[in-house]
Order: sequence, then C-alpha cells, then structure tokens
Amino acid sequence: MPCNPLSKINANGAILDVAAGMKTVPCSANDVSAGKPAKVADVTSRNFSRDAEKFPRHILVVDDEPLIRWSVSESLSDLGFDVEQAADAQSALRKVTTTTLPFDGVVLDLRLPDMSDLSLLATLRQLLPEARLILMTAFGTPEILADAEGLGALVINKPFELSDLTRLVAGSC
Repeated sequence: MPCNPLSKINANGAILDVAAGMKTVPCSANDVSAGKPAKVADVTSRNFSRDAEKFPRHILVVDDEPLIRWSVSESLSDLGFDVEQAADAQSALRKVTTTTLPFDGVVLDLRLPDMSDLSLLATLRQLLPEARLILMTAFGTPEILADAEGLGALVINKPFELSDLTRLVAGSC
C-alpha cells in the first residue's frame, strides 16, 4: 500500500492512513510519486531567503520506535534535510558530541529505553544552544510541556500529522 499524504502517527507509533482508516506499510523510494507527506513544494512555497541562515539542515531524529524514526527521517530527507538517527539517549549524545557538522535541529521522543524524562532535552539544549529542539510525546502532562517549553523546545503531541512536524522543523509554523 503506498503512503498517503494524509498519513498520521498515532500514540502507539503506528502510521495510519487517515483517508482509509487503516495502518499503512512503510513507503519505499518508489512511493515518492504516490504522494509522501509534506512535499518540498508545500514547505518551500514560503519565501525562505531572509531565513536562509536559520533554516535547519542537519537534523537528528531520536526515537526508539524504528517505524517512527524511519518515517520522520524519510519525510525530512525528502525535504532536503541531512538526517541522522538514534534509537536511544546514549546514541543521540554520542552522535551530538562526535559529529563534525553540528546539528541544527533535533526531533526526539520523550520516552526512550534509557531515559524517560526531560534530561536528554536539557543536555541537548546545553550542547546545542542554537538548535531547534522538538519533543514528540503521547505523555505530555502540563508540567512536562511547561518544562520542555522552558528549555526552548517545541512540543508536538502524538498523534500528529507528519506535515505538521516537518513544518515545525523547517520553522514555517
């Protein structure tokens, strides 16, 4: 089944085809013509010339769910982002501290196998003070949301539309 531009990630990490009301399978490179979420034209229709230096290009996606990590990474890669992935906090910190090209943005899940609070977000803020940080969560209590926003992070609640996430990363919200 091809990807639907109305795909949505639910709270359990499944990609749902909103139009058909069912789970979809991962998209392949051949599905580009079938309509992946948030095509380049959708995001680049805005004039980014004055924002060119602020437009995040090197992005880290941190999530322990392989399908979420893959779908978010593919959506961002399709928009021209250089995307790297990490499945846990330790891997994310290793990538951040050893990369030669600093990350302009990090999209991370709140609950990871080795960290399920805002510690990783706080550490990333210290290591990457200029980066756009986006927290994905299905467990956003008012306190967690306030603390994440206090660290300068944007928060997107699961379930969410992939196109909404790509707009947050690109800064066109």
